[in-house]
Amino acid sequence: MFGSKKKINDLMAQLRPDLSRESLGVGPVFPGVAPNPLLSSDARKRTAELRTGALAIGVLVDWREVGGDGSPRVVLMFDVETAGGITFRGVADEDLTITELTRLAPGQTLPVRYRPAVMDHYVALARDADPAQVRQLSDEIASRKRA
Repeated sequence: MFGSKKKINDLMAQLRPDLSRESLGVGPVFPGVAPNPLLSSDARKRTAELRTGALAIGVLVDWREVGGDGSPRVVLMFDVETAGGITFRGVADEDLTITELTRLAPGQTLPVRYRPAVMDHYVALARDADPAQVRQLSDEIASRKRA
């Protein structure tokens, strides 16, 4: 790729200010939203790792539609809490159906997966998560908050 990473990130912030680090609420250490995960080998690798990552609970903060031909591609922003009590702002890049998109609501709690070894703000929806495991994790987090 041509140019420096800083220039590319600045260009992305100019083209899509709604996808800038500041508007996503992740700060300067966040590596950035990949412009097209289908063309980026790093994004494909990250997605594969996230699909097998650790389970956490995410509270939907906001989302931005970033395109997509058949099904909308959206960037979802979550306040994530892990089983170990770590909290962070997580960002997921997902392809959703129109039905799934219309059901999104701020404050909605969804299971997500993250990479504990990397902890880079990237998460993915845990569509394959066992409901009993999600319920157990939710109860564990809720009991920690009550204590």
